[in-house]
Amino acid sequence: MPPTRRHVLAAAAGAALAPGAGLAQSYGQRIAVENDEGKAVANAILPGEITGQIPELKGVTYAGPRDAETALYEFFDFNCPWCRKAAADVASLHESDAALRIGLVHNPILSPQSAQAAKVMLAVQRRLGSAAAWGFYRQLLARPGRIDGPVALETAGKLGVPAGEIEQVADSEEVRLALRSHMRIAADLGLYATPSYVLGNAGILGHPGARSLARMITSTRRCDKLAC
Repeated sequence: MPPTRRHVLAAAAGAALAPGAGLAQSYGQRIAVENDEGKAVANAILPGEITGQIPELKGVTYAGPRDAETALYEFFDFNCPWCRKAAADVASLHESDAALRIGLVHNPILSPQSAQAAKVMLAVQRRLGSAAAWGFYRQLLARPGRIDGPVALETAGKLGVPAGEIEQVADSEEVRLALRSHMRIAADLGLYATPSYVLGNAGILGHPGARSLARMITSTRRCDKLAC
């Protein structure tokens, strides 16, 4: 049975959908939550056997304490317009919530150029670590225009490592496999929109906004649900 119009509208709010991708039928108003504009946020309860694989992924960029009890994973595409807004809000959450661990997972479903940029960030993370990759993510999503491989390499070149070295790592088999594993997890979880989030055992389609995310994080800590 195809998703209802209500589900389609909810999932499309604050998100870019992959071309030709159908929405996972399990997403809807599993938990009644609203975004910063008071609109319904599409969400679902996710299988633990899949979400449990996320911390094992190679190449995830982390910010926040390693031993944090609460982790928020953002699945993003560098050419998703909503991901630009999300990057600023996720950074704000990181700065305001010292007990939150944030993981950035690549899901470049909108264009080949997005995949090129993702490979460069994976190379930065592999070569320089999560702190450098976190700064790279913020800097790249703060700039206007299409983001592709050359733009990403130009930005990476300002980090003190020759662009040629970053490009070599970006073209490696290790990075290719890491990117494929990120996208496989996203597909297995039905995250066909960017940005999407995994918080606890819940999947969230689209960017609900900083205030809404903060409320969901608080509720997850209190009762293991997006809303108590």
